[in-house]
Amino acid sequence: MRTYESIFIIRPQIAGDEYTALLGKFKQILADQQAEILRCQEWGTKRLPYLVKKQDQGTFVLINFVAGNTVVKEFERRLRLDDAILQFQTVLLENGLDLSAQEEESAEGDKEAADDDNEQDEDQD
Repeated sequence: MRTYESIFIIRPQIAGDEYTALLGKFKQILADQQAEILRCQEWGTKRLPYLVKKQDQGTFVLINFVAGNTVVKEFERRLRLDDAILQFQTVLLENGLDLSAQEEESAEGDKEAADDDNEQDEDQD
């Protein structure tokens, strides 16, 4: 089993319950094939640098998962067939995914932001 990272862009017209159902559908595809989803990040709607299938915006989703090669092939096939998906890319993470290091970085960033706020409050006094 290897660790993969897949990012896909969803049409911006897909929103609300339809968007939630679409994400659930792709998570279920992975779960049905015994893939372990490590993380799913929704990056929101962003402007695309160039038109993709006549769209200038798209909603970005990043999924990290552990699975075999055949699971990735099936997952990409399903992404390719769905009209709501503008574009996708799946890459193999050679060294796996270290979630603990990323959590520490975000905690340090939060701490630094809090320290900056405290310093600004002291400057105002």
